[in-house]
Amino acid sequence: MSFLTSISSPPQINSLFCSPIFSLYRFHAPSFSSLYHRKQSYGSGRIIRELGFLGDFRGKGRVTSGSMGKQKGGFFWVSSPCSSGGSCSCSSSKGDEFESEEDEEEVDDEEEVARSFCVLPDRWDVLGLGQAMVDFSGMVDDEFLERLGLEKGTRKVVNHEERGRVLQAMDGCSYKAAAGGSLSNSLVALARLGYKPIGGPALNVAMAGSVGSDPLGGFYRAKLHRANVNFLSEPIKDGTTGTVIVLTTPDAQRTMLAYQGTSSTINYDSCLAGIVSKTNIFVVEGYLFELPDTIKTIIRACEEARRSGALIAVTASDVSCIERHYDDYWEIVGNYADILFANSDEARALCHFSSKESPISATRYLSHFVPLVSVTDGPKGSYIGVKGEAVYIPPSPCVPVDTCGAGDAYASGVLYGILRGVSDLKGMGTLAARIAATVVGQQGTRLRVQDAVDLAESFAFNLKGSSSSVSSDVGSDHISSL
Repeated sequence: MSFLTSISSPPQINSLFCSPIFSLYRFHAPSFSSLYHRKQSYGSGRIIRELGFLGDFRGKGRVTSGSMGKQKGGFFWVSSPCSSGGSCSCSSSKGDEFESEEDEEEVDDEEEVARSFCVLPDRWDVLGLGQAMVDFSGMVDDEFLERLGLEKGTRKVVNHEERGRVLQAMDGCSYKAAAGGSLSNSLVALARLGYKPIGGPALNVAMAGSVGSDPLGGFYRAKLHRANVNFLSEPIKDGTTGTVIVLTTPDAQRTMLAYQGTSSTINYDSCLAGIVSKTNIFVVEGYLFELPDTIKTIIRACEEARRSGALIAVTASDVSCIERHYDDYWEIVGNYADILFANSDEARALCHFSSKESPISATRYLSHFVPLVSVTDGPKGSYIGVKGEAVYIPPSPCVPVDTCGAGDAYASGVLYGILRGVSDLKGMGTLAARIAATVVGQQGTRLRVQDAVDLAESFAFNLKGSSSSVSSDVGSDHISSL
């Protein structure tokens, strides 16, 4: 029996979610709005001093309500001017108190004014739950690492004193600061793909997590908002926001130092329950499994998402994280996940396969437990698994510049295809591969605004002229042999 013949579409399902892939799942009709977005790039050592890093790292710097436009808006906090249809008053949102001179993309001021408001949606198309970390990325030499006693090519969790020591040593170096994280990369790309009503209504994208009330927390929330992603969690009073320092040497090896700050604590409360109950796709970032006691929050959030009819997606995130928290991963993947994102190494780790096993085998195995499995294999291509079969997706050609963020971009393409009601796995995977190739062909992890618009327009054109379906892929030459 094919995958299609085993399912029937529930009545009154919103047309946006009529993809046969997920017609088993019931959705609530979403309400859509278009939010203004803008990408900013931060550079130079000045940002350290502006964000108050030199000195005590206890997060005593506070973001005022005026600088953040902070106001209670129902069950979450709003970091932008808004009209929720209720009685809340609107205030201007600066959110860029710590601007540097560099901007990758300049936006017309008139357009910014015209779109600097939002109407809060009744439901979110995608809500991501993940680590909210500010990335500091810079180029250093081997001597810099040796001087600080850092092992090249490793990822290390550090305390705030160690973080301060490294940031102080970086003062005067050329680097960028950004609202980083694997999940936020995917959400920003998705928001930019769905910013305009191309092939369907504009998409509402949000994130929940943990940031402090320090300047970095305000920086993070403001940058996500500029990228059309609403950060809905209330900042933790007197808390410190997590950071990841990414040090790249001339041989392209990256050494990462993670300071979790308050992002090491994500509690399940009425705020989180409220927003999870009003989303159509709920995405859980795998890095959360390494935080103490967070598995309890993830389980409760997934249970609420399931009760509300949302699809649940899980990102594998990291091989070492899977190995350390294998049982927790499978608690969520085996019992709740409808969509799984992994690279080939992460997929093998989840399967307890050796490195000799092919990514096709891992994809097929995982798809017996998860309805839709996406496995990327770098320049070799990718696979989308459904009910024990794996559709091969060839890589999209590009001249590689920076492979960081490729998997995050790919995931955004799969989510975008689902939200646009795509029924063709090959077409969905091809779009995801094109998005990933676009990011690989540039410096930086974020899909640029104009590239996103071009990709969305091209996808809508191809989708309109396509009559293929999932069943045309299942059983074709593109399916791995049994």
